[in-house]
Amino acid sequence: MGSNLVEWIVSCHPVDYTCAVSWMESRVASIASSDSDEVVWLLEHPPIYTAGSRSTPREASDNLPLPLFQTGRGGRVTYHGPGQRIIYLMLDLNRRGRDIRRFVKQSETWIIESLACLGVSAFRYPPHTGVWVNVTGQEQKIAAIGFRIRRWVSFHGISVNVNPDLKHYKHIDPCGIEGKGVSSLAQCAPAISMAELDATLRNRFEACFSSS
Repeated sequence: MGSNLVEWIVSCHPVDYTCAVSWMESRVASIASSDSDEVVWLLEHPPIYTAGSRSTPREASDNLPLPLFQTGRGGRVTYHGPGQRIIYLMLDLNRRGRDIRRFVKQSETWIIESLACLGVSAFRYPPHTGVWVNVTGQEQKIAAIGFRIRRWVSFHGISVNVNPDLKHYKHIDPCGIEGKGVSSLAQCAPAISMAELDATLRNRFEACFSSS
């Protein structure tokens, strides 16, 4: 039966996107029925684009070099691929307060505080969601956020650019925001590894997602 524990899963090899969504949907149903614990899943995907529920056709070129998946998460068009830490959060908001805006803010705070622990200054950039950094005087997005909520259990989640191939963003308006670039930890602090980011995320999790 489900408890107040949060399971952590780290996948060492890229996970097919449709397989990941299928797994999340099954786990969400189990969490909602109190049959499984909440889970944080850290992984990478093969190179793909995904379009969220608020995306529009103009956000992606007609000749994308990679597959485009329509998905039920919030948000708009973005890229996923190797070198990007995907963080899927399957958390029971019945236990943590049925406040989606608060949950998104907690998620942003979690990334901002984790990056600060690694020596990277990151921030919110209202009215846009996600986490941003300042690179040569311009705000650039380093982490995208897009959740779906089913029976008050979250899934999908956050992507943090550690060292992905940023050229794939040239074919889209990332997250529907024109005129703003995308950055990575490799540009801000090249020595930070995926494993260091994972350890810091786990260390900061409880403080940022307190149910109180």
